Amino acid sequence: MTGLERGTIERDGVRLSFLIGGEGPPVVLLHGLAGSAEEFAPTARALLPDHRVVALDQRGHGHSTRRPADLSRRAYADDVAAVIEHAGGPVTLVGQSMGGHTALLVAAWHPELVERLILVEAGVGGTDDPDAGRRIEDFFAGWPVPFVSREAAAEHLGGTPIAHAWAADLDGDLRPRFDADVMGAAIAPVLAAARWDEWAAITAATLLVRGERGIIPQAEVDRMLELQPAARLVEVAGAEHDVHLDQPEAWYEILRTAATERQP
Repeated sequence: MTGLERGTIERDGVRLSFLIGGEGPPVVLLHGLAGSAEEFAPTARALLPDHRVVALDQRGHGHSTRRPADLSRRAYADDVAAVIEHAGGPVTLVGQSMGGHTALLVAAWHPELVERLILVEAGVGGTDDPDAGRRIEDFFAGWPVPFVSREAAAEHLGGTPIAHAWAADLDGDLRPRFDADVMGAAIAPVLAAARWDEWAAITAATLLVRGERGIIPQAEVDRMLELQPAARLVEVAGAEHDVHLDQPEAWYEILRTAATERQP
């Protein structure tokens, strides 16, 4: 973890663990569902030494409290607000997938803490599929843990960049650092409602980063840009949902440029 060290803060009885390092304008990185700060460690290092970077293990993930009582969207957003204050905000706030949904809410509910907002393969949430949450939870519950090795885990999970990230972050017993039922409970409020009002209320300079083969529907992206005409969209060639892992060099360049742009 060259240039990064692990820190913690406590908020409302929950331990929040994060990787932190560097000096300069602060950037906070939020992983997606079932991810962790570790998958964003290469991104954090790409910003050093020109930024103070914090990569958070969100509640229920990584080295943070594994089974918090509160898995609401408000709890996730207020955790991030506390971390931003610890980092010396306002910040460039970056979130991928569910982490992007969290970042969106932070920017809407705590506008004084967010100077720039970068959403990576993230939208406003909501779904018409009543079984979406159950399928996600069943996927994680179906992992044959403990795995026999990290290599076997990556292969079983599909051999993709995110599969390798999950495998690398297994604990010493080769089990994930999260519980499937917690993942189901965490994603449920993301799926429950589309947060169009919050999206429309954001005042931070905003960048949407989309994978060429990502999962955010075109109609949703179009409406997001309609409601926030000052927001910009960048599409990353060859990337799927995990842009930061699928095309890391292209992602680093996008992030470095966005994090140093002067605001109007």
